Amino acid sequence: MIPEKPLIDLEVKQSRNQSSANGKLAWRLSLIVLAGLIFGFAIAPIYDVMCKRFGLNGRADSVATNFDKSIKIDKTRWVTVNFTGNTMPGLAWSFAPKTISMRVHPGEISLTSYTARNNANNSVLGVAVPSVTPEIAMLSFKKIECFCFKQQTLRAGETREMPVMFYVKPDLPKDINELTLSYAFFNGLPSADKAGLQASALRALN
Repeated sequence: MIPEKPLIDLEVKQSRNQSSANGKLAWRLSLIVLAGLIFGFAIAPIYDVMCKRFGLNGRADSVATNFDKSIKIDKTRWVTVNFTGNTMPGLAWSFAPKTISMRVHPGEISLTSYTARNNANNSVLGVAVPSVTPEIAMLSFKKIECFCFKQQTLRAGETREMPVMFYVKPDLPKDINELTLSYAFFNGLPSADKAGLQASALRALN
């Protein structure tokens, strides 16, 4: 009779190889998820720098503008301002404008607001990056007050109204009668935590 031991050893070896392959696959998938988290946390400052450097996507200023009192309101003209808002991966918030659009006169100070809610079970820091389209309108859209001027921290389950005070300068090109103010809210994870995630990823890759 032919001994069965070699056959059993082969089956055990194949089983071990399969388990090893499955383990490597699971490890690689974990690295992909971790890399995605790091990218999500780091994308806000990268996006901010790129937009400032190259003027991409109608990147709007994140600093307050002092209203020029010499500006006169152009009551002969209407401009429709649309409002949109999105949260980026890694931020467990709900975020949307309270008003979808409004008509304003150039040179007129207007007020609108967004509503944000933290759906996570812990406090979360958020960073809002504004943009204006069409891009040419960016130079004529000015914010006097905005939640995007500083980081926002919401407690677990907290809902907050976030106002925006703005005006459209009368020098907006005459052929532009409509523009859109958009906000992308990113997870503002502290730098120390970002470094920790990056270090973990590097250790996993070695």
